[in-house]
This record gives sequence, structure tokens and C-alpha cells, in this order.
Amino acid sequence: MKSRLLMTAMGALMTLGMGTAASAETAMRCAHQLPPQHPVAQIIDTWATQVETLSGGEIDVQLFPADSLVGANDAILSVAKGDIECAFSVPFVWGKTMPIMGVSLEPFAFSDINIWRNWYGSEAAQFLEGKLREKGLENVAWIFQTRDSAFSSNGKFLAAPEDFKGMKIRGLMPAFNASLEALGAAPVSTPGSEVYESLATGVIDGAMAGVDSTVSRKYYEVQDHFSIIPAISVYFHGYTNAKFYAGLSDTAKEALRQAGAEAAATAVKVAEEGEATYPKQLEEKGVSVYRLTDAENAALQEIMYPAFLNAFTAPKEDVEELHGLIDKLRAQ
Repeated sequence: MKSRLLMTAMGALMTLGMGTAASAETAMRCAHQLPPQHPVAQIIDTWATQVETLSGGEIDVQLFPADSLVGANDAILSVAKGDIECAFSVPFVWGKTMPIMGVSLEPFAFSDINIWRNWYGSEAAQFLEGKLREKGLENVAWIFQTRDSAFSSNGKFLAAPEDFKGMKIRGLMPAFNASLEALGAAPVSTPGSEVYESLATGVIDGAMAGVDSTVSRKYYEVQDHFSIIPAISVYFHGYTNAKFYAGLSDTAKEALRQAGAEAAATAVKVAEEGEATYPKQLEEKGVSVYRLTDAENAALQEIMYPAFLNAFTAPKEDVEELHGLIDKLRAQ
């Protein structure tokens, strides 16, 4: 496995020009946006090793972290077209292309950890996997990242609706951006790899990200206040080109299934453990960290949730069906 090694620009271009047909030893180039030290990147590393082992070497997983092969916003199209075989993406990069993937960004609606403990193989997961097949993609992994977000700023905590007014803050997908606008903020959709520079140069005044990301991407170097808010749940999903997947042997497909199941279980465990450790790691960097109270969260939810729903463009029938399937996971 070629992991944690950044490609040169020339090498990446040459790699993109190669074919994608399966062979005796099938190369599976897999892109993601995370720096190698990120907890989810490390889970992806382990997943890749397991895929190779379980497939008996049939699949040669070649990981390209930190947008070193294609950018986060280009990964979906690159895989669908067959330019590369595989990628891991967060739901908000789907934007208007398939907004139903961003259902977990409904403010404060999906913080029940049982949803994510029970997600892999569930009817809810299969529902989204079916939608992905319609786009020429075969989903092979669900990696839960976090149900907590760190909202960062300088000089103050973002804890009440009025704290957001006039702030240029990192945005995500259109519906979630509408919920930030309802607070009086000015969201600027920004890929994770560009947030640090945008904060450092004043393009944005504040950001939101998983608490683990604020540590691994070193936001503490350019921001001094971090508010922990269970506003959204974030996952990375791994997917392959559907034609590429169809050309794999049954052994290779089973390897992807097993490795995906193990990665899903590990990710939830790591995320739960990180809920206590990541805020402490931030504090150790000398910044101020505050976890909002239930009442403060409720005040934000009252404004953000209806604004999200009004702007969410996924088909109503899909949203209702997926909500019903997700509700089943809460009680399991």
C-alpha cells in the first residue's frame, strides 16, 4: 500500500492518465482530503491494509491523502468518470448534486450515538447506497467522524445567536449555510484543506469543524476561542467507480465488505473516545474551550433547524423515508 506519501504534481497527473480496468493485481487509487495525522485518515490507512490482506493481494490500494491526487470538491466526479477508482468524501461536498447525502447536517438532529453505532448495513445506509449507485458509484465504507463541532473565533465564544452576527464563518452545503445566515452570519463555503489559510489571512473570521480536525489542522494557531456544539454529525464515506467495482472478483468484493464493516465499528469507537480527549488537546495548546449548555444549544436549534429545512432541496419523499429509517436506529 502506498500510503502517507504525497505525490508530486507531475506524478499525480501521470497517475490520472492511467487506465482503471481491473487486473490480476488491481490498483485502486483512493483520494481523500485529510492530513495523514487525522484520526479518520489513520482509520482509512488501516482499512486499506485490510482490503489488501483480505483480497489476497488482488487489490493494491494506493492512498493519496491531503488532496494530493484530486481536490475534495473534484473527487466525486473523478471517481464517477473513472479517472480514479476510489475516494472518501464528507456529505457536504455533494451540495446540490445529491443533497440527501447531507441529511446528517440537519442542526442538532442526529447527535444520538446509536444512529452511528447501528449505521453500517442498516436500511438507512442501504437507502443512500442506492442513491449513490444511480450516480455510478459503489459505496464501500462508512466512517463516522464526529457528532460535535468546534466553532472557532478570536476573542469570544460563539454561544448565543447574537455572537454570530456579522461573522464571516466557514460554510458547508447550501442548506446548512442557510441556518448560519439565520443567525446573522455570512457563511463562506470552504474545503477543510483551505480553512487554516482562510483564517490566517482574514478571508473568514471563524470556522467550524470536527474537534479532531481543529487539532490535526492546527486551527489553534490562528484562533483562540473554541465552542463545542453538537450541531451536526459528520461522516466520510468511501466509494468506488461502479464499473471498476463490477470488474472485481467475489473475493475482492468480500474484502471490501469486511474491511468496511471493521472500519465503521472502529470509527465509532474512536469518535466516542475523542469526545473527551480532543477538547483537552485543544486546551493544552493554550486556547479557550467551552461546551455549550443544553439551553444554549436549544436556543441555536430554534433558529437554525427551520432555516435548514426551508433550504434543503432533497426530494421531500426521500427526506421523509430516510428520516423514518434513521429513527429506527435510535432505539436499537
